[in-house]
Amino acid sequence: MPDKQDVKQGTLSLMILTTLEVLGSLHGYGIARRIEETSKNRLALNYGTLYPALLKLEQEGFIAAEWKQSENNRRAKYYALTPAGRKQLARERREWHQTADLIAAFLAPKREA
Repeated sequence: MPDKQDVKQGTLSLMILTTLEVLGSLHGYGIARRIEETSKNRLALNYGTLYPALLKLEQEGFIAAEWKQSENNRRAKYYALTPAGRKQLARERREWHQTADLIAAFLAPKREA
């Protein structure tokens, strides 16, 4: 199996916001597992990176957190997308597509002039 990749800088918030948009309210471990599943376990998600990113998104008002009982009857902090988070997700998606298009132009086969 190939080595796992690190999460590229600037992409984790997009992955978190997208995960919450698709699945609704989740605790941190559930978010991490979903990101790993979606990447077909190709990403190495460091929990020391995930939780500060969740805190930052919460402080920016893009997600809201609430303590609830988890599936295994433990207290867990659940995160949900806010209306501001939906707008931020749309912005990040748009920016990501623009960046991907730009990079694709450089990676496309060169044509003779």
